[in-house]
Amino acid sequence: MKKFFSLIAMAILGGAFTLAGYKMFFNENTTLVSSNLNSSKIIQTNYSPVIDVKPMPTNAASTDFTLAAEATIHSVVHVRNISMRTKSNPLDIFYGNRRNGSRKYKQVGTGSGVIISPDGYIVTNNHVIEGSSDLQITLNNKKKYKATLVGADKTNDIALLKINVEVDLPYTPFANSDNIKVGEWVLAVGNPYNLTSTVTAGIVSAKGRDLEGNGNIESFIQTDAAVNPGNSGGALVNTRGELVGINTAISSKTGSFIGYSFAVPSNIAKKIVNDLLEFGSVQEAILGISIDMNYNDEGVKVGLVFYEDGTKKSQLKTGDIIKSINDIKISKFSELRGQLTAKRPGESVAIKIERDGDLIIKNIVLTKKVKPIVVKTFGWQLKDLTKKEMIKRKVNNGVKIFYTNDKGNSLSGYIILKVNNNEVYNAEKVAKLIDDLSKSDYRNNLIELINADGERERFRF
Repeated sequence: MKKFFSLIAMAILGGAFTLAGYKMFFNENTTLVSSNLNSSKIIQTNYSPVIDVKPMPTNAASTDFTLAAEATIHSVVHVRNISMRTKSNPLDIFYGNRRNGSRKYKQVGTGSGVIISPDGYIVTNNHVIEGSSDLQITLNNKKKYKATLVGADKTNDIALLKINVEVDLPYTPFANSDNIKVGEWVLAVGNPYNLTSTVTAGIVSAKGRDLEGNGNIESFIQTDAAVNPGNSGGALVNTRGELVGINTAISSKTGSFIGYSFAVPSNIAKKIVNDLLEFGSVQEAILGISIDMNYNDEGVKVGLVFYEDGTKKSQLKTGDIIKSINDIKISKFSELRGQLTAKRPGESVAIKIERDGDLIIKNIVLTKKVKPIVVKTFGWQLKDLTKKEMIKRKVNNGVKIFYTNDKGNSLSGYIILKVNNNEVYNAEKVAKLIDDLSKSDYRNNLIELINADGERERFRF
């Protein structure tokens, strides 16, 4: 009996297996399911989507960068800088100085540049080409050209190169960087790590950015577009493919991009390029004022006002707060600096100021910044006397002290007539003479001056 039931059970089990096999191999609706043990965990929520969904605004749609990228990559070039360096060799010195203890070697640096005209003018950073003995440009089509340096401005880190070409080149036109807005999309195009034609995207994070209060460039465009070593000198463009900045720096502790990059605004770069082409050097425009750096509210507060001569009056006064230039808002000194850097001497600007609680507009002609002639010994800044000043002060010769620092003994406005009983006429010669005398062993030197009241005074050192 037990054997009989065992046979029945085996028959039933066999039938089940047969039926399963038939379903598996011959049923056309069979579905194969695979499982992945490493798949992400799916969490069920009680969220229910709203049925009546409003359409997404058109300005929130994805931005198309393809046209701007295509228009720019052919005008961004690879810059190869070869410079000669001298390296000391202590072994040469130890073994009789046979080769003067040094040897020369080539150092190669790379960066990017932007073609700004069809005849081969290229703008880049000064630090990309500084110290170069040979410059080579590689276009996006792999053609190579030898470049010449037209001019450079170390202060604003801009340089202008030129290559001789037989055909018109693709170029990127300048945009007005004052019009770019925080939050606007931009593309950074360059050659990081020698990877040509690299395009990254980001937004403008800030304008008029001052990096740690440096005394040079103080009006960067800040973006979060990825910029790495080799991008320097490359293009920052808007979504129309227009040049809004020259990529210059990154904020990093590692040397690689970690979130923010900085570009010289196109208005500044364009002005420097034009100055280099027309004058061979940068023409700096100034308001003729110093800034009250203790002022922390919105705007820029005027400290001292400098006068060109005794007959010219400034329209600005100590204590004025500058609010805008040509309707461009000025919130801090870096923004003022950026606006002035983009202007030329002789240009007229409309400056809105707050004076005694009232907002007024002054049309001011910018003057040219002249390299100061400084007496280092006393901190005096000197200038030659004009004929009008000589007539007004009733003198036939002299050099004017027009600015003194804290140790300058409040001699601003005095006229130096004689040094050691010798009449003086030239500010540069007087500055050198006084500094040379201060270094000598003789300690009874005499400077004869005339004060604002026409009284003669003597100063011994």
